[in-house]
Amino acid sequence: MKTTIVYKRILLKISGEALMGKLSYGIDPQVVSATAKEIKTIFRKGIQVGIVVGGGNIFRGLSASAEGMDRTVADHMGMLATVINALAMHDALEAVGVPTRVLSALEMRAIAEPFIHKRALRHLEKGRVIIFAGGTGNPFFTTDTAAALRAVEIKADVLLKATKVDGVYSSDPVKNADAKKFAHISYTEVLTKNLKVMDATAISICRDNNLPLVVFSMLKSGNLQKVVCGNKTGTFVGEK
Repeated sequence: MKTTIVYKRILLKISGEALMGKLSYGIDPQVVSATAKEIKTIFRKGIQVGIVVGGGNIFRGLSASAEGMDRTVADHMGMLATVINALAMHDALEAVGVPTRVLSALEMRAIAEPFIHKRALRHLEKGRVIIFAGGTGNPFFTTDTAAALRAVEIKADVLLKATKVDGVYSSDPVKNADAKKFAHISYTEVLTKNLKVMDATAISICRDNNLPLVVFSMLKSGNLQKVVCGNKTGTFVGEK
């Protein structure tokens, strides 16, 4: 296994569902703690880490909108769910000795700093992990898009999407045993094949800014370290 660090500054996207563990709703403290320890492992190697956490384990705006709720209201509720997850992740990281700051696109100064681009960069330079909460701060945009946007803003070397699946497949591997896993696929192929890696806006941001994306599973301990060292784990998304 390669041990030399390939990516010096990363943006890690963690889905809200990943924080549920085996629960049907909410946050599994053991999963959050285990995730924090994985992040600590790479943080100790000098890697600068930004994190975007989804909110689907608590509230999903798009689903609520489909049930008749106003989309703007539903999306704002989803953004609040990401703040809850960000605070949980912040607490877990601080508990294992990793200095962390939560920056929210929705202003709520009592519990999080407002997102300011220069401030985010300063925190990274001072050796702090940043958790970006509140999505982009706008309705109709997913946390995948927020992750791609923040990755470009902080000039991350790579966008890492941590999921329950070990990469990108031609179809849902849970439903189709014959689904093919891609080791490397281009942004254009993801869009044309309509693969559900990230939403089209997020993929387009990555493509337009030549930002590599790695989709991998956080369920196996050590995978995050393997990815930042350039080992073949998950699926690499970028132009061939």
